Amino acid sequence: MGLQQVLNRLLDVNYNVIVNYIVNRLKEYLEESGKEGFVVGLSGGIDSSVTTVLVSKATNNFFVLLMPSSSTPKEDMEDAYSVISMVKAKEKSKLIPIDDVVNDISKKVETQDKLVIGNVKARIRMTLLYAFAQKLNYLVVGTGDKSELLLGYFTKYGDGGVDLLPIGDLYKTQVRRLGAELGLPERIVKKPSSPALWEGQTAEGELGISYELADAILYLRFEEMKTSEEISQELGVDRSLVLKVERLVKTSQHKRLPPEIFRLSGRAINSDWRYPRGWS
Repeated sequence: MGLQQVLNRLLDVNYNVIVNYIVNRLKEYLEESGKEGFVVGLSGGIDSSVTTVLVSKATNNFFVLLMPSSSTPKEDMEDAYSVISMVKAKEKSKLIPIDDVVNDISKKVETQDKLVIGNVKARIRMTLLYAFAQKLNYLVVGTGDKSELLLGYFTKYGDGGVDLLPIGDLYKTQVRRLGAELGLPERIVKKPSSPALWEGQTAEGELGISYELADAILYLRFEEMKTSEEISQELGVDRSLVLKVERLVKTSQHKRLPPEIFRLSGRAINSDWRYPRGWS
């Protein structure tokens, strides 16, 4: 066995079934919510491009925001506009550069720390998405995939602040394959993933591991429930790398949960408080 064999298992899914399921769930979710449509932030990367195409298949009532900053590559905006053309959303999209707001906040916080400012960018984009969603009576559609969610590679209350995550149960490598199946340009499908929160940033560079290998480890650990030692042997990688991925999942758990409420009564609004979404 090896990396490619594991990826073959991971990627061996029916993408037509996946598309139909996600599109139908989007339709159902919108109807149950009582809202009128969806807002999505489009960066020109694979995740947001796939999500935008899926949303366009589910409803005509959608709006696309492009929110570049000074660290956004020119190619990303070109790719974003190619997706807008593909889904015929020229009249349902808006370009809002965010540098002026980012600079104002940076001055008030008195920092040039690229990580702080990068997260400010993500949270400004979330604020804009929700402002337009409220204005239009729409829902904010998130673009995070399963790899990013498990590894914690997203900004809490930034790109993690959304109403629903349609591709959140698809690994990055699966999303790339899905993008190809949906007819996205090859440049988008093969583009190195990056939130572009600062110049030269790449996801794999920050994580220190390729998405192919990360996905294989995540799949073996959490889908096939294998031990770190078994994964190390199967993939032919050092066990410390497997443990690093496990540690990223463990330490980012707070990002995937609502804020903890300390229980002081007989029934706190947290794990005790579960009603169906359609409950009335």
